[in-house]
Amino acid sequence: MASEDSNKTAEPLPICRLHESLINRIAAGEIIHRPASALKELIENSLDAGATSIRVTVKDGGMKLLQIQDNGCGIRKSDLSILAERFTTSKLKTFSDLSRIQTYGFRGEALASISHVSHLSVITKTKAESCAWKACYAEGHLASPKPGQSIDPKPCAGNDGTTITIEDMFYNTPTRLSALKSSSEEYSRILDVLTKYAIHNPKVAFVCKKAGPMPKVFQHPSASEIPNTIRLLYGHSIAKELVPVKVSSKAKKSIQEDEDEDMEADEPEDDPEAWHAEAHITNANYQAKKMVFLLFINHRLVESSRMKRAFEVVYNGILPKGSSPFVYLSLEIDPRSVDVNVHPTKREVHFLNEEEIIERISDAFQKALAVQNHSRTFEYQTLLTGGVASTEQDFSKKRKGKQREDNDAMDVEDDESSSNVSKAPKLKKTLSQHKVRTSLKDRTLDSMFPVTNPAQVAGSSSQGQVQDEPSARTLKSREVKESTCFLTSVLDLRRKIMKGKHRQMTEILEKHTFVGIVDLQRSLSLIQHSTNLYLVNHGSLAEELFYQLGVRQFGNFSRMKLDPPPPLRTLVEIAVNAEESTKHSKLNKSQIIDRIVKILMPRREMLAEYFSLCISDAGLVESLPLLLRDYTPNLNNLPSFLMRLGPQVDWASEMECFDTFLRELAYFYTPGETVVPVSGSDDEQAQEKAERWQIQHVLFPAMRRYLSAPKSLLDRDVVQAASLPDLYKVFERC
Repeated sequence: MASEDSNKTAEPLPICRLHESLINRIAAGEIIHRPASALKELIENSLDAGATSIRVTVKDGGMKLLQIQDNGCGIRKSDLSILAERFTTSKLKTFSDLSRIQTYGFRGEALASISHVSHLSVITKTKAESCAWKACYAEGHLASPKPGQSIDPKPCAGNDGTTITIEDMFYNTPTRLSALKSSSEEYSRILDVLTKYAIHNPKVAFVCKKAGPMPKVFQHPSASEIPNTIRLLYGHSIAKELVPVKVSSKAKKSIQEDEDEDMEADEPEDDPEAWHAEAHITNANYQAKKMVFLLFINHRLVESSRMKRAFEVVYNGILPKGSSPFVYLSLEIDPRSVDVNVHPTKREVHFLNEEEIIERISDAFQKALAVQNHSRTFEYQTLLTGGVASTEQDFSKKRKGKQREDNDAMDVEDDESSSNVSKAPKLKKTLSQHKVRTSLKDRTLDSMFPVTNPAQVAGSSSQGQVQDEPSARTLKSREVKESTCFLTSVLDLRRKIMKGKHRQMTEILEKHTFVGIVDLQRSLSLIQHSTNLYLVNHGSLAEELFYQLGVRQFGNFSRMKLDPPPPLRTLVEIAVNAEESTKHSKLNKSQIIDRIVKILMPRREMLAEYFSLCISDAGLVESLPLLLRDYTPNLNNLPSFLMRLGPQVDWASEMECFDTFLRELAYFYTPGETVVPVSGSDDEQAQEKAERWQIQHVLFPAMRRYLSAPKSLLDRDVVQAASLPDLYKVFERC
């Protein structure tokens, strides 16, 4: 039965043609996101109709009612039957018309989309007709206003122009309706759209009325200049700091406020790359927390993250950190150089020579701001009535009090006469038990001079010499970049690391300060984070670090060349002879050595390609993978590492093979007690000093940078040893 069920589920599903109503509803969701996006489409239709007055009525944030009334040219009665059908428009007839389009709309999808997600009605009248006509729409077609009535448009009273009423928006898409913000939030978005179009169209009057128990009215009468409109809508604080800027494709420099050069007259009519821009930007005296960026390209309200970043760079050298400007930019480009059909809501457009135009406009902004930057205005607040001027004696007392505060000897208490003048808010003092007196940027002298392990110098190691020594290079760690890999098993290992990341533990390691090594043999060290002191097992942390570095660099390891290359069989034999657990095996030591060598030799190509572990045909170990620059593992553990590759690596499965091999490689790199003892070495102190230097100045900085600490480290490898606030509590009792 199980096989029959699996066969049924494996069969491909039939391909069906979607119903037209479902297609239209899906398309409507791409265009009409919220009431503000519907309003944007309708305002553009009104402006295309030549309206000079636009009135908007909003109820419940536009979700219950959104009505827009204009005095444009209106709609013919004969066109009402197809008004709300998709792809019905008066803006173009052929595809070539798209390259010369100068109107806001052109696809004929706005009213169709609205009719699929709301109840839509239209009242319209042209100047040639004696009365207005009213029509209702549902699902893109004419609908009867009440059951039993005809669907044909009905005559009614009305003014010249068009009134479009949208009711119960998203009534048939409850998921979209529930995802909308509150009614006040949607109303603010509607006002934002109206404000932007009102600034760009100063000769059009805009009125917005919020219906409800406490009606609100947004009113913008027609004005003659854009700066006046900005003053009315954004306030005097922005308007008084505006700097006008004009620039064109032929102008060599920006035109300032006193110049009235006509840019359009200078542009050749037949040049498809001609453009000109007019902007109003604030100078350095205006500073806001959030940037206000109004961008119109060919009178179309659009967004451009590239332009916004470029203008932010211009202001970075002028405004303080965290401050932002106000920028209004109107860019007019030849329609042949603009592609307006790149976004469902026409929010973005593409045009030729984008980088050059942005650079020219940014340079013009820079020059205009440089002229205005010679002087700045600073505002101050006068004292309230009843203030008493302070004498020289009062100021001297206040100055002495300030000195006492700086010396932390006692709290500052201003004199009564000084407090009468003004009382500045006191900064909250940080208590001693909460002060952090260390910094991550602190650096000691010994970190600048690498300490070399004498066991790894030429002639001191029986396993060979590592060709590139840390002392021979400058101690400038390179970034360990993540390799590009398309193997599913490796990608799964990387995802597993990120999924198991413990946020708090990783933050401790990222922002820790190294205190010192407590016990080198037991791999214990002290680190500080904030006001806490932690005892950590740096061996376990290093093992996890090297494992993650192995996964990070899979297939792109640097190589650590061994010169001269030691024989593989000899190294395995050394480890097997030193391993006591082989006594309990059914195989003798010679058979164990043969089996391990037979496992590794046929897999030489795979080991070299994925892990940079190169073994020659003659069985010589030529190179090892280098996981971290400026860190050399203890090569006395190399025999044990090669021996463990035989039984400890799961060679049968790809993912388990990579995982277990990298675990063994990390274990080999981990600092700790040497498996193969060093006989008769007089450099034990030098070796210990070199190991301590590597742990402090190489391992812990690498942990700070690359280690995504798993939660398992908290079980036994990281313990909080002390807390400064707790210590202060103990001292207070003494």
